[in-house]
Amino acid sequence: MSRSNASSGLAKGVSLGGEFTVDLDHLKSFGDTLKRSVEELEAARQALAHVRSDQIGTARLDDACDRFQHRWEHGTERLKELINTVGAGVEATMLSYERFEEELSKALRRMGDTAAANAAGTH
Repeated sequence: MSRSNASSGLAKGVSLGGEFTVDLDHLKSFGDTLKRSVEELEAARQALAHVRSDQIGTARLDDACDRFQHRWEHGTERLKELINTVGAGVEATMLSYERFEEELSKALRRMGDTAAANAAGTH
C-alpha cells in the first residue's frame, strides 16, 4: 500500500508481512492504461469505418483494412468487456487496500492512545 496517506501516518511502500507490497498509485495507473488502450483501439477502428476501401490505396492495403475492420468489430467489443472487468477489479482492489490502510491506521492510533493512557495512569 504505497499511496502516501499523511492522515494515517503510514509510510509510502508499506508491506504486509515483509513480503508483499501494494503500490496503489501503480494500480491506478494500470487501470488508466487499460481504459486508454480500449479507447485507442476503438478510435482506430472507427477511423477506418469512415474510409471506403477504394480511398486507402493499393488493393492489398484496401483488403487488409477491410479485414481489420471486419475482424475487430466484434473483437473490440469483447476486449472492452474484458478490460472493463479487469479495470473494475483493479479499482475494487485499490479501494479495498485504501480502506485497509485507513482502518489499520485507526487501530494503531487507538492502540497508541490506549498505551499512552495506561502509561500515564501508572505513574
